[in-house]
Amino acid sequence: MGKDWRLFVYGGFASITAEFGTFPIDTTKTRLQLQQGGLQRYRGMLHALANISKEEGFRALYSGMAPALLRQASYGTLKFGSYYWMQGALGGTGTSPALNVGCAVVAAVLAASVANPTDVLKVRMQASTTKGSLLVNFVDVWQLEGVRGLWRGVGPTAQRAAIIAAVELPVYDWVKHKLRQRLGDTTVNHFSASLIASIGSAVASTPIDVIRTRLMNQRRLKVGSDKIYSGSLDCLLQTVKFEGVSALYKGFVPTLVRMGPWNVIFFVTFEQLKTLY
Repeated sequence: MGKDWRLFVYGGFASITAEFGTFPIDTTKTRLQLQQGGLQRYRGMLHALANISKEEGFRALYSGMAPALLRQASYGTLKFGSYYWMQGALGGTGTSPALNVGCAVVAAVLAASVANPTDVLKVRMQASTTKGSLLVNFVDVWQLEGVRGLWRGVGPTAQRAAIIAAVELPVYDWVKHKLRQRLGDTTVNHFSASLIASIGSAVASTPIDVIRTRLMNQRRLKVGSDKIYSGSLDCLLQTVKFEGVSALYKGFVPTLVRMGPWNVIFFVTFEQLKTLY
């Protein structure tokens, strides 16, 4: 594999493919994470799926799809391409956990920081706090909140990406390497390794995901403000104080349900593309 520009292309293409197949679940996760206080509009993932479809129409489940695909085209391309490129450049393999974790964290933080504006637009459109197309929402944020609005929540977003990558990518490579002795370099191997990796990353990343979703959905206007949280720590403390520790795992079920299929689709697609070498 090693230092090959095609890794970036394959990473982006596989990420976009996976996003298409799991986006409605991601929408329910966002809605559940934004629920606060005693009034709970959605009781869970299935209830959210049913109610959003009934009240807003089936298309509402795909609100934010355009920025989501744009995000994967940038984030997925940089994250997976950089990870495997650095891994190859430094001689890392599935048997070098420490090196793989380091490469994963660096690649994820870089990719998440660059792609943050697309994430902000995706969350806003999924939450139905703004209406219109990708361009309309971009102009809205740019005019009313400035450049800083497009990088709202970049801190927890980069932290979440680092946590997911630090668990997901090294675990996938390690499990795939171990299963190769019995299953070979097959689709069954890739399926199993990606499923195991997704469980660990969902458990580790959900609390920071709740925080960054709430921060991204919060508007800080140039004139006036409707902000609720002053930052990541304030959001964490207020969430735990008023909603309990369990609130940090709001949306965990759709996160896990989405991460499993997402990772399976991504890694199986990615591995198949690598056979084109």
